[in-house]
Parts: sequence; C-alpha cells; structure tokens
Amino acid sequence: MEFNPYAPFEWKLAHGRTLELGPRSVIMGILNVTPDSFSDGGRFDHVDDALYQARKMKRAGAAIIDIGGESTRPGADQVSAQLEQERVLPVISRIAEDMPDVILSVDTYRASTAEAAIAAGAHIINDVWGFQKDPEISGVAARSGAGCVIMHTGRERTRISDVIGDQMHFLGHSLEIAANAGIPGDRIVLDPGFGFAKEVNENIELLARMEELFALGCPILTGTSRKRFVAALTGKANSRRDNGTAATSAVARMKGSAVFRVHDVQKNRDALAVADAVIASGLERR
Repeated sequence: MEFNPYAPFEWKLAHGRTLELGPRSVIMGILNVTPDSFSDGGRFDHVDDALYQARKMKRAGAAIIDIGGESTRPGADQVSAQLEQERVLPVISRIAEDMPDVILSVDTYRASTAEAAIAAGAHIINDVWGFQKDPEISGVAARSGAGCVIMHTGRERTRISDVIGDQMHFLGHSLEIAANAGIPGDRIVLDPGFGFAKEVNENIELLARMEELFALGCPILTGTSRKRFVAALTGKANSRRDNGTAATSAVARMKGSAVFRVHDVQKNRDALAVADAVIASGLERR
C-alpha cells in the first residue's frame, strides 16, 4: 500500500506518548547544548539558558525539543559519551520536569547516551548515523519504546552518484536493522540528512525529489535549518539563513514532509502555516 504523507499517522514514542503526523506540520526545535555547534554553539550550554530557550520555542509552536550534546558540523571534535551525557542529561531532566507536556528528543548516535536520556525523560532517539554507528542503539530503542528518527549520512562517501538511490540503499539498510531489533514501523521517521556530505546541487535535487522516499513507507523529517546550501542560495551568514530555511521547509511540506527540525521556530511556523493551508485546500477538493 502506497504511503500517504498527509493521512493521520500516530507516531508512538517512549513513556506512552504519541504524536499525530500528517494532516498538519510538526516543528522540532533545535537545542544544542554544545560550545561548538555551527550556528548556536555556546548559547545554551547552561541548564537555565537551555530551559529558557525551550520555553521560547514551545511558545512559538514547537511540539518537540531536540537536545544535542555533540556538534555534527564538519570538522567538529568528537566528544566522549561521558561528556555528551554531562551536557544533555541535566537539560533533559530539567525540561521534562518543568514542561511535562513537551516531547523531548535526544540527538545522539550512542546507545549509552540514548538509554540514559530516555530514563531522564526523553521520548525520541534522533540518530544521525541511522543505527549504523553504534550496534547497540537499535536495541535500546526497541526496549525503551522510543520514537526513532533515522537519518541518512553520506559522511563516509567521497561522492554520491545517485542521490535518491543512495538514500534508498542507506535508509533501507537502517530499516532492516530496526526491524531486526524489533522496532515497529509506527515508531520510525526518516531524515534524508540535508547538508551531510552533500553538495549544493545534491541537496536541491533531494528536496525536489523528496516524495520518492515515501516508497520506504515512513514519514519524513526535514532538517535544512541554516545549512550551507541555504547560504549558497541566499548569500546569508549562519543566523541570517532563517528566511531561506523557511522557504525550504514550505517546499518540503508541499513534497510531503511531516516534521521540521529548525532553529527559528516562529519563521518556519509561519511558512508552514501557509503550506498546510494550501495542502488542506487541495485535499478538500479531491
């Protein structure tokens, strides 16, 4: 059966939570508690600052807060699992206590961090390596009942000759890993990994052909926020790329994407409200 990206999809998460995807776009606000992230490094690495930002993003319309303790920018230093956990766990615990209605995601590829984060109150594991870096993380996801964001990364490739074919191969393998671990499909969202080892033209092609990824049978998360390809198209520096990001979010929504991982929630919320209205109007006419 063909996957319908606009039909209601109940995304099942840890701690008995669910989130409806499909009819309306869902925003995931980015909260980096790192000193060296490419856009907002050092701004929210204290718990009180992180909590303030989480509240701000929720007020602006974020349903999910994604908390990361290791920068994924090109050339960033890898941190230890201990340091990553020292950064993210106090923030997750504090937000979970202060904002019990918000859904929390941990941005990690490490099983130990994912397990500790779920215990601290997180609902989603967002793995930029798509379960293909740490062989234990899929088991953690299965046991905890966490929602899963499985991302495509091209970082071990020198060149991607077939943008969609590479997505199908990589994400297909990740889905096999998830199935073998016992993770049901209603817990999985796929992320094409915009900006990860992809040239400007490859990111544009991926955005233009995104609907082809629904052959994998899962909802899609789009993460274009402040990426270098947006800068290449707009000529803007990091913090000035939000209008361009909002444009890519609207395009991705029209292509069927369900979740949008962004820095500036309000600008993307406005753009997505327009896209949602256009989509709803089209569906009503069928």
